[in-house]
Amino acid sequence: MSKKSVAAQRPIGVFDSGIGGLTVANAIQRHLPGESLIYFGDTAHLPYGDKSPEAIRSYGIRISDFLMEKNVKMIVIACNTASSIAYEAVKKHAGKNAIVVNVIDPVVKAVTSGKNYRIGVIGTKATIKSDVYAQKILKENRKLEVSSLATPLLAPMIEEGFFNNRISSTIIHSYLSRPRIKKIDSLILACTHYPLIRPEIEKYYKKKINIIDSADIVGRYVKAVLTDRKLLNSGKKGRHFFYVSDYTKSFEKSTKLFFKGKVKLSKKNLWTP
Repeated sequence: MSKKSVAAQRPIGVFDSGIGGLTVANAIQRHLPGESLIYFGDTAHLPYGDKSPEAIRSYGIRISDFLMEKNVKMIVIACNTASSIAYEAVKKHAGKNAIVVNVIDPVVKAVTSGKNYRIGVIGTKATIKSDVYAQKILKENRKLEVSSLATPLLAPMIEEGFFNNRISSTIIHSYLSRPRIKKIDSLILACTHYPLIRPEIEKYYKKKINIIDSADIVGRYVKAVLTDRKLLNSGKKGRHFFYVSDYTKSFEKSTKLFFKGKVKLSKKNLWTP
């Protein structure tokens, strides 16, 4: 067996602060059924959106160490906050040991090559404060308009299982009705938790604007990168392993929802001496 074949059989590592990254992991599974996944949900530190940049970079580096110990060929930072703040640090730390992918660059590429002119962005405080989407989008195309809005209650709400109900509908309506993102033709869901409330967002807009869901875009991007590097595992169905830094019922429930059948969820606190 060639070195390339052996390397291709290595798993893909995916991490997020909680359940949001499962939307990305699920998309990777759909596009790449032969790949094995190792997922780490840092539930002990969620949400990342209100943490300091130093803390987020520290979490990202420690988690990437754990994933590289599992011999992953790629690390997908399935969190917009960590992607905006810790991507460069994780990429440098991983070096040649693993390819590092964030969830922002593939979305920016998709948005700037499509028919989007007035783009809204919703995400955590940290993601919006970093202004990473606006900067990257306008760097690609100065003619586009970008309006960003922090929606800090959405990720914790979703983590607690409050979606597709009256509570989530009220909070979503309150955010989306803000004047800041009133006149948009597209909306980037700049948090990997948000695809779980996409139906409610579409209902609010009555499907009159383009909802840009990062999960599927990233899933296709991961496939393209691995194909280009000749690291695609086209073998039998992959095996998936899930780790959390702190057990939560909502995480286990969501994992079973995305990955049908029995799911083994292991607790792994990387910060315990």
